[in-house]
Amino acid sequence: MSEQFYDIAVDAPLDKPLTYKSKELAPVVGSIVTVPLGKRTARGVVINKSNALENAGFKIKEIEKIHSEFPQIPIKLIKWMEWLSNYYQYPIGQIARLFLPALDKKEGSARKSPVVPDVLSRKSVSLNDEQKSVVDAILSFEGFHTHLLWGVTGSGKTEVYLELLERKLRQDEQALVLVPEISLTPQMIRRFSERFGGQIAVMHSHLTDREKTNQWWSIVEGKKKILIGARSALFCPFKKLGLIIVDEEHEPSFKQDAKLKYHGRDAAIVLAQTLDIPICLGSATPSLESWKNALEKKYYLHKLTQRYKGLALPSVEIVDLRTLDRELVEKFVLPPWLSPALYTKTKERLEKKQQVAFFINRRGVANTVLCRQCGIVKMCPNCDISLTLHGKIHLNCHYCEYYESLNEHCDHCHAGEYSSLGAGTERIENDLAKLFPDARIVRLDRDEIQGREALTEAIEKIENHKVDIIIGTQMIAKGLDFQKLTLLGVVLADIGFNIPDFRAGERNFQLLTQVSGRPGRHIERGEVIIQTYNPDHPSLAHAQIHDFIGFAEFELQQRKELSYPPFSRMACIRIHGLKLDSVKRAAKKLGSFSAGLVKKYPQFGNVHVLGPAAAALPRLNNKYRYHMLLKSKSPTHLRAFIKELEKKSYSFSGVKVLFDVDPINTL
Repeated sequence: MSEQFYDIAVDAPLDKPLTYKSKELAPVVGSIVTVPLGKRTARGVVINKSNALENAGFKIKEIEKIHSEFPQIPIKLIKWMEWLSNYYQYPIGQIARLFLPALDKKEGSARKSPVVPDVLSRKSVSLNDEQKSVVDAILSFEGFHTHLLWGVTGSGKTEVYLELLERKLRQDEQALVLVPEISLTPQMIRRFSERFGGQIAVMHSHLTDREKTNQWWSIVEGKKKILIGARSALFCPFKKLGLIIVDEEHEPSFKQDAKLKYHGRDAAIVLAQTLDIPICLGSATPSLESWKNALEKKYYLHKLTQRYKGLALPSVEIVDLRTLDRELVEKFVLPPWLSPALYTKTKERLEKKQQVAFFINRRGVANTVLCRQCGIVKMCPNCDISLTLHGKIHLNCHYCEYYESLNEHCDHCHAGEYSSLGAGTERIENDLAKLFPDARIVRLDRDEIQGREALTEAIEKIENHKVDIIIGTQMIAKGLDFQKLTLLGVVLADIGFNIPDFRAGERNFQLLTQVSGRPGRHIERGEVIIQTYNPDHPSLAHAQIHDFIGFAEFELQQRKELSYPPFSRMACIRIHGLKLDSVKRAAKKLGSFSAGLVKKYPQFGNVHVLGPAAAALPRLNNKYRYHMLLKSKSPTHLRAFIKELEKKSYSFSGVKVLFDVDPINTL
């Protein structure tokens, strides 16, 4: 057999595949192989056969092993892999690694608790006319099409998904259901299991590596038909994928901020296009990118305008904290964060044996601790962020996990005593326990719930009516459905209003709408009370009347005037380092180089450079941070511009330059 040459995507930070040869081994495109790389070996994927020839100046190394225990990666997935590498500017070999399971097939042992619970199956729910029309419309198309399912909260989008999956399974096809990590609750998984029994596999961050590996193989070998997972489930090489569903498609958590900075929704759309299969994006509050695509007929729009079972959407009352009647607050002996209106409504609902939820997007007792004498705020020594108080003396940084105990007297002036400002979930729990001593309270946040067993236990208690008051962060905003929950209070809506990010208004509207959709899904119409110091904020005004279309029109007009996405494409260049001077110098050089590119090359005339400037969070984890933003209406020109900057970035010593295409977080 004559020598053959192969281009292999090696698991290493290289910008292109490497060429290897083999005489005895005969890998095919998609084979997983081991090859020599410097003084070590590395795994890789055969991308294609090469026309390379040996020459005197360059020795081509031999492939050492073909891993026949792994399935070959289909050619279409390799094409998708190449798109990911090109679009997100990330080494193709390190993307290839994501297609492999966490462990070898027979290594280790499985945990005893099942990943997908054994539940009694139930018959499918009868769809209403709107739901039937949506299912029929989506399935009337053949091949690749992007469908946007916009349905008000509680309209039964999940039932539409279940029916779509049922139809695909009848055709002996597999399906992928992507959901945000925060929505992967035991309640949601059980709902799918009740319909499809042993056909479900699940992948998320709370699983062990052994559990993830077992779930991966169950899909790859075709033993399971439906994979429900967070964004990384995209990289499971299905045997016969016929449908992709992306639930809560607007969720920022679909964007990965580390390493391969891909957006799960966008990558899923390109995967569906590559495989020529349909994809359904669902949300009560679609991203403005998806909404604009639907308005322009690039996506097919399907609507669910009524709540399932005909229940009305919750009434929403806005309480202006600026005009709070302090005499009334003192009369009820209320904590400063609680309005008499929310207190009175809570009391009424508890007397009716119904459940009440309090939402605040902040953990801990207080978000700021300061000295009452000198005014110094307790700050994290590694980050330019105030420490959060937990319990009575525990101070934590939620960015780098720095921890210290709170002293009795000020560390700076040694005389004053510390005082806490603001309220978090822990403070609210303590205050409500005093106001309603007989109420059974559960707190759902990352401090209290740190594993899937704890979350399962908490949700079961709520479902079995062993809880009267639920307190939580974003963990309670999405995907949860409790029969007796009829009142929800947003403690302070203002927390996200003044974040220096062009998407802040959109996120606030989405979060308020989603959390307002939790109460009143079963026994009677729900109520929502939103407390705020900014009652005229646009996101509040539209959320109060459940007006997504009005909000989208307003926000899109703002974005268009400033040429922000979805009217342009954007990239964020992050310059990080341990020494501020080095970071500043690198940022200045990169900024000058960018200006030179715009002047020198006509094709870069439509690339607008903002910055460099210190990031909104200028120091995190002991690293100083500068940012640049690039905007362009041409994604091709933007990618070419980034490639030029990438070449320049290698020359900076002691400074790391990171490139984020289509950033969701610009802080």
